[in-house]
Amino acid sequence: MRVSIIGSGNVATHIAKALSNAKVTLLDIWSYNLANAQLLANKVDARAIAELSQISDDADIVLISVKDDAIAAVADQLKDYKGLIAHTSGAVALDVLNRNKNCGVFYPLQTFSKQKELDFSNVPLCLEANNVENLNLLKQLATLISSNVYEVSSEQRKTLHLAAVFACNFPNYLYGIAQQLLAQHQLDFDIIKPLIAETANKIQAALPQEVQTGPAIRNDEQTLKKHEAMLQEHPAWLTIYELLSDQIKKG
Repeated sequence: MRVSIIGSGNVATHIAKALSNAKVTLLDIWSYNLANAQLLANKVDARAIAELSQISDDADIVLISVKDDAIAAVADQLKDYKGLIAHTSGAVALDVLNRNKNCGVFYPLQTFSKQKELDFSNVPLCLEANNVENLNLLKQLATLISSNVYEVSSEQRKTLHLAAVFACNFPNYLYGIAQQLLAQHQLDFDIIKPLIAETANKIQAALPQEVQTGPAIRNDEQTLKKHEAMLQEHPAWLTIYELLSDQIKKG
């Protein structure tokens, strides 16, 4: 199978590396910045291109991995391409590609950083396409790099993406607050990492509501008031603390 990739960011980089490791032929890499396209192309033995019009007609699939707001504009420039075009977004519906005869979605449900390697075989890949033939082609590609492949509609994927924000992006922001609080009192963030890891491990075998701990679930008002007093100099953090504690109390 032959694939071209539009984009050179975190998602594009990890997908390109996973496909290359699976011996998929990568033809073209395009990016808004040609130098970035060249860097990724060098890693996966592909050709960096400066213009979308240079996408090879030999590609079986073109994966669009750019910012959500740019997907439609990029796809519009590929409206004459005859092969399958799929975007990698969790929040954008399939119909953004409706001008393309063969279209789909190839959404990896994971958080990516260029500098951190990960085992792509465990990454859930959520697929959708405008017909059975295109869906089967995406499945063929997906199963080369992941053992977790799902058919997910645009409506389901919107909910999945929202849930991922709550499960990943928001907790990471809260980790940042914890790190700053610790740093203000000359404490290392490493001290709290085992706690974070154990909390994540618990929900592998139980529902989050079943393993909730802390002063709010215990209705420990004295501790809650002490914490709120400590946050008086950080009104935004205090608001978050009060809101989350109130919701935990409600169950």
